Amino acid sequence: MRLRRRNFAWLTVLGGLIVLAFASGAASAELMVTLAGLYAVALAASLIEIQPSRLRSTLSSSPLTRMRMSTEAREAVDRAQRRGAQISADLTLIDIGLISSHSTDEGMVMRKSRTVSGDDDGVRPFITLHVKPTEADRNAIIRFEILDHNGNQQYVHEMKTYLRDGEMNILADHHLPLMQNAQLGASGGEWDLRVSVDSGLAGVLGFSVTPSLRQRDQMLNRSARLEDKPQEDAPLTLEELLRGQQNRDNQR
Repeated sequence: MRLRRRNFAWLTVLGGLIVLAFASGAASAELMVTLAGLYAVALAASLIEIQPSRLRSTLSSSPLTRMRMSTEAREAVDRAQRRGAQISADLTLIDIGLISSHSTDEGMVMRKSRTVSGDDDGVRPFITLHVKPTEADRNAIIRFEILDHNGNQQYVHEMKTYLRDGEMNILADHHLPLMQNAQLGASGGEWDLRVSVDSGLAGVLGFSVTPSLRQRDQMLNRSARLEDKPQEDAPLTLEELLRGQQNRDNQR
């Protein structure tokens, strides 16, 4: 809301007339209360301007709308808003996450998870958007980014998506390879998925990456070898060297 200064002049005149009516004593008490109430309404209507975009934004963040959002979506939207990001008020992030794929003897297994492993074949990010009619029937650019625990960009994918009103499930066209991906390293850690709609940050979701079983076995074997390796003798002090030299002299 903002002040509308262009109405100050006539409000001043109207206020002056009401004051004169009060001062004359000709107006009854009921009339004075009525005039004061009408002036207050006129003042509020003239000085305050409701911005439709701000009203839509307020309605879109109502408790009813947030009830439809998943836990991951609420977390991701809150993190994005703390970074000052904002998408159209007519677009609501309902869900966000990752779909990992893993080959088994029975075929390909796909699951939604916030923990992915180096044993998985790959992972694809996705979002679910609720699109109001005012944002429908147009193309939008959806950008997916995955950053590792050091903030390095491990995955970037942009796709043009035609928006339709209602709920839309949007899955990235390409996946981030996990198995035998040397760039992932063996340490894993906490990573971030960032999703933008038309250059506006829509959500930031954290997830965990764990090493593969082979990488964990290699780390355990390396630790075992280090523990079994005999430690070198500590260097002798000057006192020990002198005592040893004295013993050798006495034996002669």
